[in-house]
Amino acid sequence: MAKTMEGKVVAITGASSGIGRAIARELAPLGTKLVLNGLVDRELDAIRTEFGDAAAIVGGDIADKQVAEQFLATAMRRFGRVDVLVNNAGIFRKGAVGSIDIGAMEVMIALNFAAVVRNCYLFAPGMVAQGGGHIVNVSSISAHLTTPGCGVYGGTKRAVEGFSHALRIELAGTGVRVSVIAPGTTDTDLFDRVPGHGRAASANPDVRMLKPEDLAQSVRFVLEREDHANIPYMQVYSADQRH
Repeated sequence: MAKTMEGKVVAITGASSGIGRAIARELAPLGTKLVLNGLVDRELDAIRTEFGDAAAIVGGDIADKQVAEQFLATAMRRFGRVDVLVNNAGIFRKGAVGSIDIGAMEVMIALNFAAVVRNCYLFAPGMVAQGGGHIVNVSSISAHLTTPGCGVYGGTKRAVEGFSHALRIELAGTGVRVSVIAPGTTDTDLFDRVPGHGRAASANPDVRMLKPEDLAQSVRFVLEREDHANIPYMQVYSADQRH
């Protein structure tokens, strides 16, 4: 029997588009209360319209300490607790030795890894105090691939996975579960937002991409396990992917 999500407060970063927005859409009909973070103003306006009073919206770069603290404070002020944290926000940057934009790599590290760590440490104490919760960190199959020019991106995802597994062990017995979802190539705007590259140069056109909804359904499956069960790691591949 699936665990009910009715009344659960779910905080999602990177929720204004792609996988994050799909997760919000998957969970909203279950009676959850949503706290959604995003960066792009027009996308934030769209999710305000879509989710209405069921969601609290916090705009800004979640890699910014003040935005992260506001994210938690908004959830507590509006709903009084957080039952689920989904660390989904992330960016993709690539570059070869000699031409790599080191500043862009630093920004990616700050969002893809450091922000995940900060959010976990901000939200976990409250979950422990209330006797339960669930942290879901979105990684990538790139964490275990060796791809020229993409080592920093893959490195951030490998770091997320290592940190998440350690956090899961630390929180075992507290009622707080930790899971990692690692998507394969997914049809989002992740590649479209790569400066100087774009989708054509960043994604394999021969692979039928996963849909954001595929990952949203995976997150729901993980969250709905009974309290005594935890799925610590799930990879989701395109059926066409050969690596």
